[in-house]
Amino acid sequence: MLSPQRFRDPRHTKYDFVDHVLVRCPNCASIAHVVPAAPATEGEAPSVLAQRRLVCRACGLTRHAASGVRLFRGAGEAVDPYFGLPLWLQSETRHGWLWAYNPEHLELIKRFVQAPLRERAPWDAKARVRMTLIARLPAWIKRAKNRAEVLRAIERIQDSSVN
Repeated sequence: MLSPQRFRDPRHTKYDFVDHVLVRCPNCASIAHVVPAAPATEGEAPSVLAQRRLVCRACGLTRHAASGVRLFRGAGEAVDPYFGLPLWLQSETRHGWLWAYNPEHLELIKRFVQAPLRERAPWDAKARVRMTLIARLPAWIKRAKNRAEVLRAIERIQDSSVN
């Protein structure tokens, strides 16, 4: 597969990817899903502050999250914003941890890293988003000299999500 030649920042934030988060089940260490407890009304996206539910299809564990969102901002293993459980889609590199909330988030990072030509999102004074998810990526992920290593880490993460 040919890598894309150009990446244009779609102006996504972390909040665009927290509707469905893949985590490690605290009961059986299998893949579990953090999803909205109630479906959103038609034509409306679920709120980031909406009640969430943890569901593990392997062992049948179900839990409801207490209210509140704590987005991950630290070093080390990443955790989900609702239950504080380790994310399923993450891998350690020599530079730091590479992580994603769900496959769509990981795919966005992969498209950015693959592209030799990366265009920033144009400044929009009317938009509430000042810095996009891509702009907030750590510098080591953005560096071209680390491209091969980051893509290998993404492949490891994608392989883990299939198993």
